[in-house]
Amino acid sequence: MHNFTSIKDAYNIQNLINEALLMKKTPYSDKHLGKNRTLGLLFFNSSLRTRLSTQKAAQNLGMEVMIMNVGADSWQLEMHEGVIMNGDKAEHISEAAAVVGQYCDIVGVRSFPGLVDREEDYSEKVLNQFLKYTGKPLISLESATRHPLQSLTDLITINEFKKVQRPKVVLTWAPHVKALPQCVPNSFAEWMNHADVDFTIAHPKGYELATEFAGDAKICYDPKEAFEGADFIYAKNWSSYQDYGQILSSDPAWMVTMDKMKLTNQAKFMHCLPVRRNVVVEDAVLDSEHSIVIQQAGNRVWAAQVVLKEMILTLMRQESPYLF
Repeated sequence: MHNFTSIKDAYNIQNLINEALLMKKTPYSDKHLGKNRTLGLLFFNSSLRTRLSTQKAAQNLGMEVMIMNVGADSWQLEMHEGVIMNGDKAEHISEAAAVVGQYCDIVGVRSFPGLVDREEDYSEKVLNQFLKYTGKPLISLESATRHPLQSLTDLITINEFKKVQRPKVVLTWAPHVKALPQCVPNSFAEWMNHADVDFTIAHPKGYELATEFAGDAKICYDPKEAFEGADFIYAKNWSSYQDYGQILSSDPAWMVTMDKMKLTNQAKFMHCLPVRRNVVVEDAVLDSEHSIVIQQAGNRVWAAQVVLKEMILTLMRQESPYLF
């Protein structure tokens, strides 16, 4: 694995899941692999789980970690080519990313969409500019359209907690006080469509995901119907893709409640966090035995660790092919 920006970079998903769960039992068994290697983490946006879990994962592998909040700790970066830089951007991405590549063996980047220009966001300009200029392997810490580390985590968690071979997994839209991107639902749908699950996406009309991400998922416009017989309920808000970045509904009937959970097959409740209590999901669900959001967040470490291990092994093969 050279880069990790989407499911396309995961050669064998089940192997990643199995190894991640093994790492959870023996977290320091590969600590020698990262010795004398540096991971650089660049954050254009806020983070709690992604930042801490990726740092912890790297340390478990023996890596050094450097973290920067771009814009706050660094110069403002110009992402576009051929511009006259006479505005508020002091440094071009071509130099900045290349310099980061001089200091780091692997680079992680987190950058959210603007939710104004769909074409701009879905072109993944920030991620692609780093891919172009760093000259080093790159791991996505969430981009404008995907959050692959979260999705790998989610699949690890489902495999860990499932009670039937092919569980029914429901991704349900839930209301929110602000417009949120499609990154997490896009990515979750992309990974679930490659997993051995019965996958349903439930949302109000107008919240359809891009077809490239929704794939073959069943689409349901009735939350109660979607919940029936489910083994996992994954709640997440997202703004409209069609009417890009817009909030089309705030219907509280889409909040996850205990009454809806009673329609399921004793389903586990999942959310990537942070979550708005009593907006997205009521306290009764979040504080119940249904909820595995904390265990899910804990698995972020093992998702990041298995990906970083694969990336380090790829570097080692390139550096010393005669050893492999």
